[in-house]
Amino acid sequence: MCGRLTQYRGIHDFVAVLSIPDALINHVGEAPLERYNAAPTTELAVLHQHEQSLHADNLRWGWRPHWAKDRAAPINARVEKVANGAFFRSIWRQRLIVPVDNWFEWVDVGEKIRQPWLIRRADRNPVFCAAIGQLPMLGAVQREDVGFVIITADSMGGMLDIHDRRPVVFDAERTLEWLDPATPPERAEQMLLFEGAPSDAFEWYKVGKAVGNTRNQGAHLIEKLA
Repeated sequence: MCGRLTQYRGIHDFVAVLSIPDALINHVGEAPLERYNAAPTTELAVLHQHEQSLHADNLRWGWRPHWAKDRAAPINARVEKVANGAFFRSIWRQRLIVPVDNWFEWVDVGEKIRQPWLIRRADRNPVFCAAIGQLPMLGAVQREDVGFVIITADSMGGMLDIHDRRPVVFDAERTLEWLDPATPPERAEQMLLFEGAPSDAFEWYKVGKAVGNTRNQGAHLIEKLA
């Protein structure tokens, strides 16, 4: 997963798919998010459960523990190591969902030539990416301590021709289970390893190279290349 996402729906459009009866505690606003080309280190809307309520907050994409200040903050965590490795131990139980519309990958097609592709759910539903992170309300005391990482797995199946890693994506039912603090860590790890959406749940197509510049925004970035 190269590290470029879209979040252009409104947060309530994402949450509506989850059919949650209780009100959302919304700190990201009511308007469409309109992030057509979101890059690492930028703030994205995330969902998390706190004190038995679903919250939506903006959180920086990328996180590292306080003892790793000498290295760049990772934006992704490999599913094979996230539950048991030392690097993410302090946030492993702080489960989040990053709701996105699509993500982008790049494929080498020649010397110094890369073709961007857009990947989305074939049913056009939101892409609920499993993530872990640190929010201020969950113990972070300094701004540089907050952030999140998206959990990635092998791109088994047809997506291998686009990229060898992809986000672990849950359906609505598993999204709620992942967010529930009562879900045991062992169960959460099992979900990551075995219950993410399969490759055939997605479709992908080529898009224009303008998406390569993070300053570019707008709906034209997600249009299929003729």
